Amino acid sequence: MQFSHRMSAATQIAPPHKLTERIIDDVLPQPQLTLVSGRERSRWEYVLEHRAALLFTYNGHPAVDRNPEVMILNGSETQRIQRQPALEKKLRQNLQKHGFKKATRKSAMDRLGEMFTLPDDSAWLGFMHEGLATLRAADWKIEISPGFHFDVQPVEQWYAEVEEEATHQWFDLQLGIVVNGERYSLLPILLHLLRTQPRLLDPVNLAQRSDDEKLLIELKPSGFGEPAGAKVALPLSRVKPLMETLGELYLGGHQGDALRLTAPDAARLSMLDGVPLDWQGGERLRTFAKRLQNSSHAQVAAPAGLNAQLRPYQLEGLNWMQTLRELEVGGILGDDMGLGKTLQTLAHLLTEKHAGRLDCPALAVMPTSLIPNWLDEAERFTPQLKVLALHGTGRQKDFANLGEYDLVLTTYALLPRDLEILQPQSWSVLILDEAQNIKNPLSKAAQAARDLQARQRLCLSGTPLENHLGELWSQFHFLMPGWLGDSKSFNRDYRTPIEKHGNVQRMQHLTARIKPFLLRRKKDQVATELPPKTEIIHWVELSDGQRDVYETVRVAMDKKVRDEIARSGVARSQIIILDALLKLRQVCCDLRLVNMPLTAKALRSGSGKLISLMEMLEELLGEGRRILLFSQFTSMLALIEQELQQRGLAYSLLTGDTTDRRTPVRDFQGGKVPLFLISLKAGGTGLNLTAADTVIHFDPWWNPAVENQATDRAYRIGQNNPVFVYKLIAKGTVEEKIQALQQEKAALAGAVLEGGTTGGFKLEQSDIEALFAPLPVSRG
Repeated sequence: MQFSHRMSAATQIAPPHKLTERIIDDVLPQPQLTLVSGRERSRWEYVLEHRAALLFTYNGHPAVDRNPEVMILNGSETQRIQRQPALEKKLRQNLQKHGFKKATRKSAMDRLGEMFTLPDDSAWLGFMHEGLATLRAADWKIEISPGFHFDVQPVEQWYAEVEEEATHQWFDLQLGIVVNGERYSLLPILLHLLRTQPRLLDPVNLAQRSDDEKLLIELKPSGFGEPAGAKVALPLSRVKPLMETLGELYLGGHQGDALRLTAPDAARLSMLDGVPLDWQGGERLRTFAKRLQNSSHAQVAAPAGLNAQLRPYQLEGLNWMQTLRELEVGGILGDDMGLGKTLQTLAHLLTEKHAGRLDCPALAVMPTSLIPNWLDEAERFTPQLKVLALHGTGRQKDFANLGEYDLVLTTYALLPRDLEILQPQSWSVLILDEAQNIKNPLSKAAQAARDLQARQRLCLSGTPLENHLGELWSQFHFLMPGWLGDSKSFNRDYRTPIEKHGNVQRMQHLTARIKPFLLRRKKDQVATELPPKTEIIHWVELSDGQRDVYETVRVAMDKKVRDEIARSGVARSQIIILDALLKLRQVCCDLRLVNMPLTAKALRSGSGKLISLMEMLEELLGEGRRILLFSQFTSMLALIEQELQQRGLAYSLLTGDTTDRRTPVRDFQGGKVPLFLISLKAGGTGLNLTAADTVIHFDPWWNPAVENQATDRAYRIGQNNPVFVYKLIAKGTVEEKIQALQQEKAALAGAVLEGGTTGGFKLEQSDIEALFAPLPVSRG
């Protein structure tokens, strides 16, 4: 039974058929690329390596090694598909066009196909961003293995979210991306990257890298307490402006999803305009940022009644101050000396008065020597402003009436002393002229200035930065307290890297931060708007000692002149008049020129004019000016020399006693020294000093033609730059009277004061009285 059963089963097996064979030569290769990452042993460690494994399939069957054909058993038929080496080579070349090269090192991944690799991470990211889509479009089959390092997700959206604090003092800025419908804040991600791979986002490294490069970001880095999640490749063209704008990221102390910034930092939001972002909130701040960025291009006209034609750059300055006032921030007007900082500020105050915003006065703090200049310019340009000089020993009588004025002037020396009076008063605008005077933040004047309440704060300074960045910090600490951090953090984040290590990126970041709040125009930048020669009267107040001696000399000389005129008449009294005027002029320059006994107290009080000159020279030389300084008195030049030597300032000298005239001229013209002291008579003729762009007349010469002749040593054929001419004139003295008389009676200089013939001209009694009039009562 059993046997027959086996036989019946055998009889049911089909007899074998003969296998047939078919050669197929018209099947095209299908390229298949597998992207894979794996840890490979390299010497003593395992390194992560990335490969693209290339495989060709024919009718879905892989071609193996170098076999010229693909063998397939299909039922009773063996198919011998002929490979197409020329087409495979072409496809391989297409892959190599994307930067791939054959991998030379053996790897466990070799079983997947021919191994190719790219030179670096940036090339892999670039390929994932663009090359992958190109190959897929060309019908390549792409497989991305699990764990492939560069498996990045597309970014669906970039967003910026602003949350503003109710009083507008600060705002939180959050920048992020949307991936797979989920929002991710970029700030903690970039910070994590910065801390784990500092070189990657180092500002120097970042600046050198191409905008086309990609930055590989893990959206949930394992360091955040979660397993590594999806990755994105962010183009550096977008990351760079974020990092440059939010420089605090480099400083490393930040925590959280958003960056807290103070209101003035909104200016930096405009730097993100080039990054396509979906903004959520912050419309007011972004408008604020744009206005701040274009603050000098607003459309405010010069105020009605201003007795001056503002040059275009001065109108820009007015618009800048007006925009800052509207945005409730302060700033530094840092124009070079002579470009009209006072005029621009007065125009700003007059605009405020017309708008009804000078409901409480403005306060301007300055060095004592500038009080007469402010009074003069306010009287000349803005007579509508009611101005008080809160200065001098009798100033207490005005303490109760400060609110009645539009503008109050005080000095850095008096500010701490009068703080109890000034602090309770509300100020519309608080102005610090020559603001480098608060460069030491611990000085009494700097502390007092910060204690005052004002709706707007402004600094004026032709030299906002003289020696180090700490001076700039001190001014901004007054303008916007806390905005540049405390002194310690500012030193750490800016001063040390910039001053000690020459960190250009930190400098650029600081410059970008302060740019909206510092309007700086150099003389050369606005040269086309300047006339060839700008004459500026620089008023000087006599020191107390000079005032006392001036009055003593004046009273004596007045009697002597009157007696002589009564005896001999005006025409025959010229020598006596000239001698009397000479003594008064010497008192105006420096008491040490006067040949008379002086008290120690009088000498100690110094020369108002010499002090003022040294302040001017410090600023002008700081701006790189080339200066000619004229005086009629060689003895005065000797005193100026002493001051220059004490300060270590280089100069040339030319007087009637100079035997070698060529050397000092060559030193000045050749740029060896920036300052040339010249006695008026020695420098009146035969000199060509076109290297000069600034002329200072220390003591006015009575004949304007002689003064002009000296000025023309600089301003003459061959001079391409505008020339500034400063005349130092003691307020209320014979110097001021002569200025007025020069204009009223042009013949006066040539006839009487130069000792020429009178030509029928008579010095009237009223002229004599004007020349020898008492000093006006000291202001205050």
